[in-house]
Amino acid sequence: MLSEHSIQSAIMVAVSKHQCTIFRSNVGKVKTADGRWFDTGLPKGHPDLYCFKWSNGKICYIEVKNEKGRLRQDQIRFHKMLTKHHIIHCCARSVDDAIKTIDEELVGYGYPDWRA
Repeated sequence: MLSEHSIQSAIMVAVSKHQCTIFRSNVGKVKTADGRWFDTGLPKGHPDLYCFKWSNGKICYIEVKNEKGRLRQDQIRFHKMLTKHHIIHCCARSVDDAIKTIDEELVGYGYPDWRA
């Protein structure tokens, strides 16, 4: 089974070759050398990756999971907010999932309620 990190790396390479610019969302808190906590500032549940298409400037968010990975409640809440606003996004378990979402401009592909 592939790790989420390896899937994420493969998606970043493939999407960057697919006429898109892609970014990794560094989320979470870390302790600085002087003992203070640093928070990235992104909201809880923010997807792992986001990109924009060169052809039309549309944004896409990509949550990466391996074949056994499960979505947390904060990730599901973020998905519901993106869906409400018709934002292109997916829960990708492979490069193909991410590319399909971008090409077809799908909203919520790969989430449990996809096309519910």
